[in-house]
Amino acid sequence: MRAVVCEGLASDYARIALKDLPLPDPGEGEVRVRVEAASLNFPDLLMLKGEYQFKPTPPFTVGMDLAGVVDAVGPGVAMQPGQRVAGGTKTGAFADYAICPAASLHPVPDAMSMAHAAAYPAAYTTACVSLVERGQLQAGETLLVHGASGGVGMASLDVGRILRANVIATTASSEKADALKLAGANHVIVLGDKPGDNFREQVKALTNGRGGDVIFDPVGGDIFDESTRCIAFNGRLLVIGFAGGRIASVNTNIPLIKGFSVIGVRAGEYTRQLPERGRIVRDQIWRWAAEGVTKPVVFAELPLENWREAFELMRDRRLVGKVILRP
Repeated sequence: MRAVVCEGLASDYARIALKDLPLPDPGEGEVRVRVEAASLNFPDLLMLKGEYQFKPTPPFTVGMDLAGVVDAVGPGVAMQPGQRVAGGTKTGAFADYAICPAASLHPVPDAMSMAHAAAYPAAYTTACVSLVERGQLQAGETLLVHGASGGVGMASLDVGRILRANVIATTASSEKADALKLAGANHVIVLGDKPGDNFREQVKALTNGRGGDVIFDPVGGDIFDESTRCIAFNGRLLVIGFAGGRIASVNTNIPLIKGFSVIGVRAGEYTRQLPERGRIVRDQIWRWAAEGVTKPVVFAELPLENWREAFELMRDRRLVGKVILRP
């Protein structure tokens, strides 16, 4: 079978190759999935450089999220070959076949395409853990989403829409504004050359001076700094990641005086540490999918051999939603 393999850590893609590997056999509690679609996540790129919290040892097959058909099952697994499933694996999705824990897979609703199913697990789990579990977002509150055009950002706009929040999205590109509104944003703020300098007053103007009740921040740096200046009293500033490069800090007198909370969100760790809450999150996001209320956004679908193009689309932030690799 073919697989996109990281043979060594590097700042570029010099140690990545499309290779032929033996077909793996599932062990106890595992499923072999014939992959029909796999989606790229920002942590996939971080792993290639050894910069993510989870650090797989090379060589490893890249990719976390997939959708496909059950091909074979290991002992103790009740799934049947031919069943359409989607889910996550720490590595291994960018291949013709992948081995996944059965517990990580979920049946794909009949009306959902494989591309949309592959775009779903990590992004919507992160959005649900962030906004429902950790952020406690309520109907009528204002949600400010940074990095809104990425896969997780678009999922958060969508979940904010479902929860009936007043959703504000920020983006560095005016060309992405229409797509963000379709994804659930009530308002879009286009950032300038110095993104930390020009959204505070706009957020306050859009909220009658109150600011954002929940702020979703996967960027960090200047974006985090400015977010502390436009957050509402009793607001929740969610730290999702540091795509901007700089890990921000805050003087504790600021949340003391302004009465807001800074909340760290690691969705995968949250569901591992609190498995019952994790099951509730998973049931919720797939219930939304079955009801057809979510709108995952697929930006591009590329053949597996075009993995480099997919990686560059994400690295250069040219995406609006998810890029899918099709074996």
